[in-house]
Amino acid sequence: MLDLNIFGERLRCLRKEKNLVLADIAKLLDVSTTQAGDMENGKTGTSLYRLVILAEFYHVSTDYLLGITDDPTWR
Repeated sequence: MLDLNIFGERLRCLRKEKNLVLADIAKLLDVSTTQAGDMENGKTGTSLYRLVILAEFYHVSTDYLLGITDDPTWR
């Protein structure tokens, strides 16, 4: 089962590792800063299309972002 809190925390950690702000991710995903913040706060998920954009941008697997695995390895 998808845990939006894990998804959000992983997004936040990855963003901070790259020294980015929410506005950077919002622009990447073509969403508002509020929407990007809601994803990081575990209030909402995202579309499959945006999930793939995030995985490719951060070079991690979608399974890692979704909390299915703790291995972020890009495959």
